[in-house]
Amino acid sequence: MKNKVLVELIVPEADETFNVYLPINRRIGNIIALLNKSLFEYTNGAFIGNENTLLYDVQKGETYEINKLLRETDIRQGSKVILM
Repeated sequence: MKNKVLVELIVPEADETFNVYLPINRRIGNIIALLNKSLFEYTNGAFIGNENTLLYDVQKGETYEINKLLRETDIRQGSKVILM
């Protein structure tokens, strides 16, 4: 799986943590949209992401820019990110 990275995804609104593979050749905005849709289905509608949902670095607390490709960020295998 050279084109994906395994990260720990923390979703405070759903009070859940997931291990997910993220594609390195996708923009952060597209990844957020995919995660929103997947989590909506997984939680049976309990998690409702929207256009204001962002991805954050756990250690730095910084937001990832939605127009950057994942490979252009510091997200690597084993990174921890927050979706909120």
